Amino acid sequence: MPARSSLCRRETVLNVNARAGSMDHSTQGGAFIDERVIFQTLEGLGPVADPVHVREILAKARELKGLNPEEVAVLTVVTDRGLLEELFTAARFIKETIYGPRIVLFAPLYISNLCHNECLYCAFRASNREVHRRALNQDEIANEIKLLVEQGHKRVLVVSGESYPREDGFDYIIKSIETVYKTRSGPGEIRRVNVNLAPCTVEQFKQLKAAGIGTFQLFQETYHRRTYDVMHPGGRKRDYDWRVTAFDRAMRGGIDDVGMGLLFGLYDWRFEVLALLQHARHLEEVFGVGPHTISVPRMEPAVGSEIAANPPRPVSDDDFLKIVAILRMAVPYTGMIMSTRETPETRRATLALGISQISAGSRTNPGGYSDGVQETDAQFQLGDHRPLNEVIRDLADMGYIPSFCTACYRLGRTGHDFMELAKPGDIKYRCDPNALSTFLEYLLDYASPDTVAAGERLIEKQLARMDDRLRRTASKMLDKVRGGRRDVYI
Repeated sequence: MPARSSLCRRETVLNVNARAGSMDHSTQGGAFIDERVIFQTLEGLGPVADPVHVREILAKARELKGLNPEEVAVLTVVTDRGLLEELFTAARFIKETIYGPRIVLFAPLYISNLCHNECLYCAFRASNREVHRRALNQDEIANEIKLLVEQGHKRVLVVSGESYPREDGFDYIIKSIETVYKTRSGPGEIRRVNVNLAPCTVEQFKQLKAAGIGTFQLFQETYHRRTYDVMHPGGRKRDYDWRVTAFDRAMRGGIDDVGMGLLFGLYDWRFEVLALLQHARHLEEVFGVGPHTISVPRMEPAVGSEIAANPPRPVSDDDFLKIVAILRMAVPYTGMIMSTRETPETRRATLALGISQISAGSRTNPGGYSDGVQETDAQFQLGDHRPLNEVIRDLADMGYIPSFCTACYRLGRTGHDFMELAKPGDIKYRCDPNALSTFLEYLLDYASPDTVAAGERLIEKQLARMDDRLRRTASKMLDKVRGGRRDVYI
């Protein structure tokens, strides 16, 4: 990690903080992100959390019905070590109750770093001359996919800078999705494509839906409008409202599976968490379904960005763990994603507290799986460089079932349909067998011998923990996989 002591970098951060301002009472921000309400909630907190009140909130969280903004705000100021451990224990209970030991795996596929925006924290910003610009052609994308498939991946997140090759425009994305789906290598294929793209029009969302995407993912970066304005001085991304209403257009375009997130480090994390929950509540109130996933990336160094190396509002490791735990209690049925920005140690710590999906073996530069990590092409520095097989073995050693399942997307169990199964707990009768089936498929086709041994032991232990009904279902599916069948799911 680059040194953080240069005078130039300190001055840059001080200037950004001065322009962004401290916790002001701006009422800007749109109909559903109400900064005034958030600041009133935070300012109404005492300097120390009342233990009795905290324990009442934790007891409510264990009922798996979520928390309101005031309750979330109280948990953000918990600092007592004993109370923090009680908070973490409640989060672990919720994670285990709803998700069990399943951890879904995916890989990002960066197809382009072309961008017309001027995000000060991002290596892809238009004026950054330290980045080598590249948009993969369809043959290059196919080659990247073959390499990912040969590692054992089954789902990818297609990521592009917020500008597309001139000759194709938005069709470049549609063609790229088609290439991913039609590319095979040996017995493997990518079964689900999710995307992280610039905000789209309703018509473009309809095209994405027709192309067969799973989740449309988009980060607001920061919900604090003044900080947002400072951090995005140029490009279409300057328009806060166009970005924050993207999920509304996605829903109208037929995509009911959306993934939201922000970039922790740009503004006060307590404000950001409450604003993110306002956004989620807006979707639930208007469309009847909230986000399918929430991502929680922290800012990491990026080529050509002083701010990325010196976050204006850095989030400590302790606070980061608290963020994960609080979100797990606030929105218990929403998946949570941890990227390879974080170190293996941090990623391990967050799994029990609420994370249900992780990327593995990631590259954040176009062509990265073919050419290796190229810092001059990458969006940010990675914290976890381990290959997929090593991550799988680590998960198995910790007792987690690595899952490559894509069944819900392909059977239409998204939005309302997914929640109807998830909230009463019935989803486990599908997710648990599907996770074991895809895990065994990985072990038989791609894993190293020591990972196979660890995985087989884990599968046996997991079967032993299941009730009779679930064990019979899972065992039949595993027998089919051992007999040569692939893509076995319910």
